[in-house]
Amino acid sequence: MADHRAHFDFEIHFANGGDLTGTGFRLDLPSADLDATAIGRLLIVHLGLALVDTVELREIRVVEEPHRGSRGVARESAGSSSRVIDLSHPIRAGLITYPGLPAPVIAPHLTRADSRSKYAPGTEFAMDVITMIGNTGTYLDSPFHRYADGADLAGLDLATLVGLRAEVFHLTDAWDATRRGIGAQTLADRDVAGAAVLLHTGWDRHFGTAAYGLGAPFLTAEGSQYLIDAGAVLVGIDSVNIDDTESGGERPAHTLLLGAGVHVVEHLTGLEALPPRGARFTAAPPAVEGFGTFPVRAFAEVPGD
Repeated sequence: MADHRAHFDFEIHFANGGDLTGTGFRLDLPSADLDATAIGRLLIVHLGLALVDTVELREIRVVEEPHRGSRGVARESAGSSSRVIDLSHPIRAGLITYPGLPAPVIAPHLTRADSRSKYAPGTEFAMDVITMIGNTGTYLDSPFHRYADGADLAGLDLATLVGLRAEVFHLTDAWDATRRGIGAQTLADRDVAGAAVLLHTGWDRHFGTAAYGLGAPFLTAEGSQYLIDAGAVLVGIDSVNIDDTESGGERPAHTLLLGAGVHVVEHLTGLEALPPRGARFTAAPPAVEGFGTFPVRAFAEVPGD
């Protein structure tokens, strides 16, 4: 079922005085056939307004467009079935994930041909060795990645990694090359307590190319602190880093989030397939002691249509 949004200008007058105007506003719709009165009521709910007297909408256009998470709009599931959406980049020999870090090397330890002499006739196996840095593909950072006394991969609580309520912020049309940082105000319209906050920037389209490391979107220090204070348990992004890698070595998002025990997942992909709300997110690494970062098979379970 396609999503629809309304584009319009508005003017709101309050019963106790004052007014509010907006131009080029966009609002998620539960269906495409709502009239101006219904859209106006949704606008009031989305903005959390009280004592509204009149709402005037102008230049209304209803377009087919993915929802961005407007409050008061929830898609009803047609059944109890769910879909699983893969949010991970495949790992292969030679893959460059983070510019400047080594690519994985995959080599055989035991080939199928050599294994035939070790097993019964008709039985063969392949055993392979992979040599790679933990920062490969889609990976999770534990506190140990940033802090020597922080929890390593083996010390993470699975309850904070599996089946998390996902709040997905679709931000592909919310920033440009001059405004790369994702701040607190952009994230302030959701309840993220206990949730995985997933930042969909669309930067994954550059993954594996030289463009991936230049001009990438990131989460600001202010945005990081807001998510900590709001109770998020995990923050993921489909960009080269959750921090600004062109800032001269400062890493405030890692410092704040991992210091507060909030997990970080970088290099996600496919977030455009997720609804703003309603998905369940999982990203669990192996329990490796003395290790801070490792690839995950990140995925989301989405209610069926």
